[in-house]
Amino acid sequence: MSERISLLTTERAEEWLLKPGVYFMQGNIASAEAALIAGCRFFAGYPITPSNEIAEHMARRLPQIGGYFIQFEDEIASINAIIGAAYGGVKSMTATSGPGFSLMQEGIGLAAMIEAPVVIVDVQRAGPSTGIPTLVGQGDVMQAKWGSHGDYEIVAYLPNSVQEMFDLTIEAFNTAWEYRVPVIVLADQSVGQMIERLKVPPLDEIKVVERNAPTVPPEEYLPFDSRYLIPPMAVAGEGYRFHVTALTHDDRGYPSTSHEVSTKLVTRLVRKIRENEKVIGRYEAIALDDAELVIVAYGITSRSALRAVREARREGLKVGLFRPITAWPFPYWGLREAVDRGARILVVEINMGQMVRVVREHYSNLVDIYFMPWAPGSVPRPHDILLKVKEVYGG
Repeated sequence: MSERISLLTTERAEEWLLKPGVYFMQGNIASAEAALIAGCRFFAGYPITPSNEIAEHMARRLPQIGGYFIQFEDEIASINAIIGAAYGGVKSMTATSGPGFSLMQEGIGLAAMIEAPVVIVDVQRAGPSTGIPTLVGQGDVMQAKWGSHGDYEIVAYLPNSVQEMFDLTIEAFNTAWEYRVPVIVLADQSVGQMIERLKVPPLDEIKVVERNAPTVPPEEYLPFDSRYLIPPMAVAGEGYRFHVTALTHDDRGYPSTSHEVSTKLVTRLVRKIRENEKVIGRYEAIALDDAELVIVAYGITSRSALRAVREARREGLKVGLFRPITAWPFPYWGLREAVDRGARILVVEINMGQMVRVVREHYSNLVDIYFMPWAPGSVPRPHDILLKVKEVYGG
């Protein structure tokens, strides 16, 4: 396998990658093509609507460039397979939706504990449970952050277009391998299955992050060396002897019940993201300079919100839009200036209250925060949001 996977570095592989240019493409397909450009050479998954196009596309495309696609018996096997592949030095991903994402949570916790760089694309649908498999939802925001037990940090991106499905999938791979952390592309059904314009830049202009490999001799290598915030990562077959376990472990990877070891390990697992939150975290701010009311919205909902902001402005209402591009870490600092100026906040999302909790955590003691819940299964129209804006503005 390693011989074929090494085709990643050959001209043959590059010849089969998506060529620079302008395309009319579905979001899920754009994510799959971006993964290949980022260096993904293994996909493990199980069919689930509305992410199926990713798996179907990877099943066809990966063999063309010397990679591998395997459909597993369920999502539990899939997440564990890509974790194993990562420790084999292969960039790997899976794709799913809400119910499958729930099944992956123990594996995501494992990836966080052993610092396995993996990418999960979650194309959210209406829930809970089976819900409406073919329609939109944004109900996995909290699950992405808190789905597994214990203390750990992950990164989750929130694309709102086909272009961002492409761009943020590449960024997800880069972040995963730079920080040795599981990374989630937290899309939604509308963005995943919509078809719109995609611009692919020249491949030499696309940043692709590779593994930080150890430079010390094998006898000196510590797989979880606490002298580093993000330890260098050896992979199977390179001559390094190391131990990997989901148990609390010391710098060598050996299990330990010591509180000192637990403190050192768990603290580092959260520090590597928290101390870099302003490097990783991203947002878009529109018309916030003089806004008296700021709409917070993400994914497909942010597109309706932007139309509502423009209409409100035409009617003389000073409304702005704050769009988190990362759900986690949540870019709270991007709202600070507007809050300090006294602007009120209106959170709009396709759930009964998830990201609004995070906004309240940071700013409820400073400004009034309003919420517009929207039941899953449809996207709020600009007119719906505008009516709520007027209600809040007038109040």
